[in-house]
Amino acid sequence: MPAHQVVVIGAGPGGYVAAIRAAQLGLDVACVEKERALGGTCLRVGCIPSKALLEASERFYAAKEGKLVGVKLGEVQLDLAAMMAHKDKVVKASTDGIDFLFKKNKVTRYLGHGRIVGPNRVVVEGPEGTTELETTYIIVATGSKVAMLPGVEVDYQTIVTSDQAIAFDRVPQSLLVIGGGVIGLELGSVWHRLGAKVTVLEYLPRILGGMDGELSKTAERIFKKQGLDIRTGMKVTRGYVKDGKGVVEVETGETFVAEKVLLAASRIPNTDGLGLESVGISLEQGRIPINAHWQTQVPNIYAIGDVVLGPMLAHKAEEEGVAVAEYIATGYGHVDYGSIPNVVYTHPEIASVGKSEEELKAEGVPYKKGSFPFSANGRARAINDTEGFVKVLAHAETDRVLGVHIIGPHAGDLIAEAAVAMAFKASAEDIGRASHAHPTLAEAVKEAALAAWDRPLHI
Repeated sequence: MPAHQVVVIGAGPGGYVAAIRAAQLGLDVACVEKERALGGTCLRVGCIPSKALLEASERFYAAKEGKLVGVKLGEVQLDLAAMMAHKDKVVKASTDGIDFLFKKNKVTRYLGHGRIVGPNRVVVEGPEGTTELETTYIIVATGSKVAMLPGVEVDYQTIVTSDQAIAFDRVPQSLLVIGGGVIGLELGSVWHRLGAKVTVLEYLPRILGGMDGELSKTAERIFKKQGLDIRTGMKVTRGYVKDGKGVVEVETGETFVAEKVLLAASRIPNTDGLGLESVGISLEQGRIPINAHWQTQVPNIYAIGDVVLGPMLAHKAEEEGVAVAEYIATGYGHVDYGSIPNVVYTHPEIASVGKSEEELKAEGVPYKKGSFPFSANGRARAINDTEGFVKVLAHAETDRVLGVHIIGPHAGDLIAEAAVAMAFKASAEDIGRASHAHPTLAEAVKEAALAAWDRPLHI
């Protein structure tokens, strides 16, 4: 029977990072993954391919709509096959990169479905038979899957999930998106740019329900101006295929018909067939309960990423992967959950870290707010991308930064400064007094921090 000190089940961002870090710390590590390509949902059919399509479609849209300053073009034509080939190339490079890192760090890879059969046993059911592994520690990192919606009949051709929506072989005339969250808005934006008429149905009173309300409101206004038809307060009761079209009924009595329907309402932990019950691990609201050290009810079995409490974010899973590996190897591991950013890669991008205004009000925390519009930023004007703003929320008494929210160009990159600042418990004055290169978009972060602390310089 093969024996390893650590067996990781799942090779997504949390799992593969945990495996690599544990190996770097001198442990004998194995990773079990049922897909041949490593990297999990994120690298194979999620984050990476969707971002490749978002970038490519944005450039196509800019050229087609004449948004390239000082450039005159003839007829702009879409080559969807080439765009998809680029996406596939990016995915392969990413997944192959994980395979290389496993070999470099001497992580043993097992192809197949991992199932826990005892506190120190994992069975791998693979294409070449069954292998039982002996181990001291087990890390569950099996990620999440699309949550089905009662009444919606997904056939994976007309009514699809994000897995199929990143690989359409032609642009649908119409696309109906169920869910106004990150996945729905990102993929809705891709196909809108490529020529589809996109309608988004959101159950909540606003899109991006978990983000700061001011960001959400601004985003909805901008997306509508771009041409997306966004309907909020829409409870979907039924979805089915009729005459080759997707038909969606909502509680108000309205019926929507589209060539394609994307179900992007939510995701749920992927815990099927793990054998958790065989070792006494019971789920709580569908997730694996853990303590402060990511230990389950069985102390030598750990869980991280989408299967445990917290936002379903690849980088959150990565941080937990590093921390749990370090805890196993050294007895110390830490994740600063208060400084984990969240990004929506639409155009403009939307990014947040820390508390929203709604959360601070609900918690009774005294705060002050500073905002700065990109329309007043020289670099944003130069690149002709001025919609949006940066908002800094700081404690009213200590000036410590409590949250930063950005909608605008390269918000996903700009939020990194805010995350670092919050990790080091910086004040708004700290950010505002730090020199920021000119002309850069990052100056908008500085100005918003100045506005929260005292007053901005350039507005």
